[in-house]
Amino acid sequence: MTSMDQIHRIRELFYGQGKALSEIAKIEKLDWRTVRKYVDMEDFNLAPPALEENLHSSKLDQFKPIIDKWLSEDKKAPRKQRHTAKRIHKRLKAEVEGYACSYRLLAAYVSEKKKELRLKKKEGYIPLDHYPGEAQADFGYADFCENGKYHHEAKYLVLSFPYSNGGFLQLNYGENMECLLEGLVTMFEHIGGVPTEIWFDNTRTIVTEIIKGGGREVTERFQRFCEHYRFKPVFMNPESGWEKGSVENKVGYLRRNELVPIPEFKSLPDKNAELLVACDKDMEREHYDDDKNRFISELFQDDKAALLPLPAIPFDTSLYTTARTDKYGKFTLDAGKHRYSASPAFCEDTVCLRITSSEVIVMDSDLHEVVRHRRLYGDEHESMDWIPYLRYIARKPRSLKNSGIYEMMPVSMQMYMDGCENKDRGRILKVLAELTERSGFGSAISTVNKAIQHKATDPDSLMSLYRRTYMDVPPLPPLSRTESLPKMKVIMFPHDLNALDAVLKRGGAANG
Repeated sequence: MTSMDQIHRIRELFYGQGKALSEIAKIEKLDWRTVRKYVDMEDFNLAPPALEENLHSSKLDQFKPIIDKWLSEDKKAPRKQRHTAKRIHKRLKAEVEGYACSYRLLAAYVSEKKKELRLKKKEGYIPLDHYPGEAQADFGYADFCENGKYHHEAKYLVLSFPYSNGGFLQLNYGENMECLLEGLVTMFEHIGGVPTEIWFDNTRTIVTEIIKGGGREVTERFQRFCEHYRFKPVFMNPESGWEKGSVENKVGYLRRNELVPIPEFKSLPDKNAELLVACDKDMEREHYDDDKNRFISELFQDDKAALLPLPAIPFDTSLYTTARTDKYGKFTLDAGKHRYSASPAFCEDTVCLRITSSEVIVMDSDLHEVVRHRRLYGDEHESMDWIPYLRYIARKPRSLKNSGIYEMMPVSMQMYMDGCENKDRGRILKVLAELTERSGFGSAISTVNKAIQHKATDPDSLMSLYRRTYMDVPPLPPLSRTESLPKMKVIMFPHDLNALDAVLKRGGAANG
């Protein structure tokens, strides 16, 4: 900050000594604009002191611990999946009894608190004009937790309608073609029609080559999808994301309003169905730039009126391909990053695959299902289904040691099989296959470990241990002693049988 002494020197050099602005700037080591400012300054009055806002007694005070907690937790959440002031205002109104503060009061506090926590971020928006029925598509990333499994920086697909500012989202595990097509089809069916054109980025999922002059080479599969639904795909110029500003903004808006706090749920399809309903409800608000103050839902009716009809025949969004297995009956996908098991019956063979966004289904040459896997993403390396392997070797138990299956088994299972009698191995392998099918391979291994502890090496004992561990059979309560129980009558056995007959009140002629 420039002191009054320095300001005085600047003005003295200019008015008293007649020096030029650039010369004064060099002498005082200041920018020439600063020198000009103080040379031209005509008002040196101090501004009146501003009244400090009284923050010590505010209607918001009782809710500040909750707000602070949410904002502090945001430091652990992804940058784009944190609370905004609007989101906090909505949550407080919906979740906290007695909250009746104004948004302005809340926003001022949240702004200061974010500065304190270094969470504040500036964002810009670019408005675009479009015709009814046009849409834009893009992926965003967000964390979510499904059935206890945490997915970090997973993807979600957004379809926005710039004319009405309506939009929908679907959570996905990744950003592959299956995720894109499944998400679009689900949203088409939800709104009851197909946009006339959809704007896309030049993602490698779709575009194989950008041709000089503005053309695009797209994958045959995507081209078939466009023809099936009859919409026109429009691609942006490279590094020109602003051209589809509607969906860029909608990606952030839906993340802040529908994915904060980080979603936790049991089933992804069920959650996606809830999100579509939430997006419908979100349209019951005024459009931010409509001179008639109409609701988004009202404008979206114009979008819906312009949609193309859904085709009579659904489009199969699955990928059908083949893979070559190794000597263990396993194959890889995604350039060798992810490995899946097929069956020992298909060692060093070719299997047919049907791949969706969530599953990898292995089929034989007649397209009969062999095994079904959850599709792997990210750092997940291998999916192993033991049931085909255990059932296969159960038919040939003597060849266990010479098969590759024995080498793949955990050490504890190898030890257990070594300690079993040859005649029992086939039945034990069938039992292990049954246990794996019931509650997973982990439960089979746990049962084997207990069997080793108890030195139980027969199939019946193995099944009994499993039932004791995993079957939900409540123990019988102990019998309680009551006075109603009859007392036992002690009868001394006499040497004289006549005396015994007298006690029993029988004998003689009574016995016939």
